[in-house]
Amino acid sequence: MKKFMFSAFALLLMVSVSACRETTEEKAEDAMESAADDMGDAMDDAGDAVEEAAEDTGDAIEEGAQEVEDEVEGNDDNM
Repeated sequence: MKKFMFSAFALLLMVSVSACRETTEEKAEDAMESAADDMGDAMDDAGDAVEEAAEDTGDAIEEGAQEVEDEVEGNDDNM
């Protein structure tokens, strides 16, 4: 009877340890997937910011070129 009880307790211990290990592995995998998703989102946001900055720079260059052209042609409103 003692051997049966020890065997049953050993089996329960192994099952509980393996169940905990599996849960920990799943949590680690979920955390890694979440981190990868967050990094992807951050990269998308950074790309959008760079694109917007490039557009703003292009607009500023066009505006500056127009002001120079107006100045050369004598159509400058600032005088």
